[in-house]
Amino acid sequence: MQRILSHMRKAIEEYHMIEEGDKIAICLSGGKDSISMLKAFKNLQIFYPKKFDIIAVSVNPGFEFFDIDFLKKICDEVDVPLFVENSNAKEIVFDIRKEKNPCSLCANLRRGVINSIAIREGCNKIALGHNQDDVLETFLLNLLYTGNIGTFSPKSYMDRSKITLIRPLVYTPEKEIKRFVRKNHIDVMPKVCPMDGTSKREDMKNLIYTLSKNIPMIRANLFGAIQRNLDDWKIQ
Repeated sequence: MQRILSHMRKAIEEYHMIEEGDKIAICLSGGKDSISMLKAFKNLQIFYPKKFDIIAVSVNPGFEFFDIDFLKKICDEVDVPLFVENSNAKEIVFDIRKEKNPCSLCANLRRGVINSIAIREGCNKIALGHNQDDVLETFLLNLLYTGNIGTFSPKSYMDRSKITLIRPLVYTPEKEIKRFVRKNHIDVMPKVCPMDGTSKREDMKNLIYTLSKNIPMIRANLFGAIQRNLDDWKIQ
């Protein structure tokens, strides 16, 4: 936990993610990243100089194996209230539109539901569990598939909802999260999306892994390039 908190606090302080009196909706999918982020936020509350409140929010996209009881158990263990909303994302994305590349649409549908929960519960910020590897994979996806240079920002303000998105794990390598989950024997929810392991994002993960065999510093080099050259990262 100390290693994750170290990475997380660095991101929070460099990009001014938390202010006094914030109420933060933590997106909880049941995966390793969101569970680790929830536990880290609960620890951070103890010693962080700026006081803030947290809740956990989750969206049931309609897949068979989505386990609300599992999420509730996680939140009960750390004494954080959980708010779950049902969504017809699975029906829209897979049954009606039959999307070949469904990730973007599915994410947008979930984001809309999460925004609604956050507004209803009086939150001014939403925390997403994207880690450092997600930053790199998104960068390569944009570069190779759309010809654009960009990735998601550590912090961004949404004008329509008046809510700020924060990504406190952007400095945290995925391997650190895996190590934390494994060392502490933390159960995670089984993957429910039929695209898991077959998406273009998974291709980018495999590409980085392959390149790192010959270029050991590739992750650090890519991340450094992002920090030095992307305006969205500079202005925070």
